[in-house]
Amino acid sequence: MSNQYYEFFCPVKVIAGKAALEHIPYEVTGLGSRRPMIITDKGVRAAGLLDPVVSACEESGLEIAYIYDDVPPDSSVDVVRDIVSIYRSEKCDSIIAIGGGSAIDTAKAVNILASEGGDDISKYVGNGILKRPLKPFLVVPTTSGTGSEVTAVAVIADHEKSVKLPFSSSYLLPNAAIIDPRMTLTLPPHVTAATAMDAMTHATEAFTCIAKNPLSDAYATAAIRKISTHLLAVMKNPKDADSRLELAQASTMAGIAFSNSMVGLVHALGHATGSICHLPHGLCMNLFLPYVLEYNLESIREPLGELLLYLDGPEAYANTPASRRAEASIASIRRLRDALYKHCELPRTLKETGKVEESQLDRIAKAALDDGSIMFNPKEVSLEDARAVLKRAWA
Repeated sequence: MSNQYYEFFCPVKVIAGKAALEHIPYEVTGLGSRRPMIITDKGVRAAGLLDPVVSACEESGLEIAYIYDDVPPDSSVDVVRDIVSIYRSEKCDSIIAIGGGSAIDTAKAVNILASEGGDDISKYVGNGILKRPLKPFLVVPTTSGTGSEVTAVAVIADHEKSVKLPFSSSYLLPNAAIIDPRMTLTLPPHVTAATAMDAMTHATEAFTCIAKNPLSDAYATAAIRKISTHLLAVMKNPKDADSRLELAQASTMAGIAFSNSMVGLVHALGHATGSICHLPHGLCMNLFLPYVLEYNLESIREPLGELLLYLDGPEAYANTPASRRAEASIASIRRLRDALYKHCELPRTLKETGKVEESQLDRIAKAALDDGSIMFNPKEVSLEDARAVLKRAWA
């Protein structure tokens, strides 16, 4: 599965550590901005996570032009349009996104219209539509999973058409990502678990899909090691700032990995299930990961076997016959999912979600085949194959 040619690209400046937030004013003003808009959600604001950012800006004399704190969990084209209208009326000149994947993706879409003009975000759907840099843009993730702070993609729902609109361009990449453990200390257990498994899936698919390369492999394996080492520690002690920082860094590493090597069937099924059944993305990633690895097994046996070293450590790797390491990696992921289920009942099957009807599986399978991620899956997927994976994931 080695590629004779590949490209690797990640120009995002990463500012990480326990005082990273205090560097925001310096980064914003260094980009020539004086009136940033903060885009976030009510949960982030209620948790007090905006306070250190606003304080740092006030102390440095940087004016926050407007704080938009009403991004919903499943953001839409209507929300983007509303925020852009405020951005223009308040004469903002940059964006600071503070939140999880929805807030960050929303901010990316807002930045498209704020920079390009107009109100129809659907004009920019697809890859390579944007032709020039956008407004200054910083991202402060408050979850450790999406990797959106270092990805060149965004997904926004069009609820009228019941579809998710994908946007892809290197111009969507933030100017800087600020990784500070203070932003994830208040995450509820189920969100901590789901977002971490989102990052685990990013890294695992990055390492096993057809566009993998040596540089993305390095980021992917480092992310898997950090998640395997620190996720259960955080579940047991949510205020463990050191392990929270490790998970946040793992999310960023996984984001860099999959941005350069892409993802596969887990994401295709997850996008389809999320769109049709309105399930959180991280939950879908946790749910589908082992079933898809089993489906792809004979196409990814070698790299999947290598992952055992990062999942369970050198002793387990050495003590497992090479011919059984791929299966052992899947078993390790299943054990981690079982442990998370005990901590917070993060669903492991579609039936356990309580929100998916068995009659919806055919519709999900058909939608998954239309998802761009499926192109990079290491094994070709037919409609019957997708249905079979969904049935195995049902109960």
